Amino acid sequence: MSDLVPADTTEDVRTRGAGVSRQVAVLPVGSFEQHGPYLPLATDTLVACAVAREIAGAYPVHLLPPVTISCSHEHAAWPGTVSISSVTLHAVVRDIAASLRRSGVDALVVVNGHGGNYVLGNVVQESSARGERMALFPAPEDWEAARERAGVVASLLTDMHAGEIETSILLHAHPEMLRPGYETSDFVADDRRHLLTLGMSGYTDSGVIGRPSLGSAEKGKELLASLADSFGAYFSLLTSAE
Repeated sequence: MSDLVPADTTEDVRTRGAGVSRQVAVLPVGSFEQHGPYLPLATDTLVACAVAREIAGAYPVHLLPPVTISCSHEHAAWPGTVSISSVTLHAVVRDIAASLRRSGVDALVVVNGHGGNYVLGNVVQESSARGERMALFPAPEDWEAARERAGVVASLLTDMHAGEIETSILLHAHPEMLRPGYETSDFVADDRRHLLTLGMSGYTDSGVIGRPSLGSAEKGKELLASLADSFGAYFSLLTSAE
């Protein structure tokens, strides 16, 4: 459970906070949505937690438990998918940030594991405009750098859902969660211009868009290591005096 829920005590948080000039909290935001027949509904939460845990291993941050249900409306055609509205997710993140500030943690990084959580960009943008310290991680550029370092073959466009990247991260971080089938489930649909109107079911019958057969634990390890390196710029930005 420590992979998903931090084991810190209040004294751990107090001690860590005493050693830094500005406290930074890291909030994983996942989803609960279909990921084909071989990855669990909680895949995006597992990925977000794996990234956040890698960050917490490299930087003195306050690791929070994940938000496990978010905006997965494009996956509604598949059983098991659960969503909340973008308005609700916006409010949840804002409330968490406000609570953190009251306890002396005035910087928040939202680690997003689900591409459909478009509203998180608005949350960060609006909070920053109010003078609050908040960031959204990883950016597409961070994923691209990680993809290149790990030797991921599929482009970020092709590797849209339950593909090489997500399969690789779970093979590394949670291999027990995968079921047979990813080796033979590749499906490519690069032109998805009507995704918001049609949903995922307009482009895939299996729920997969990507090339999971190319996934490996080694790639998953390198993906996470690269993202942890990329986080350094975010940490410096949020903890700077200016």
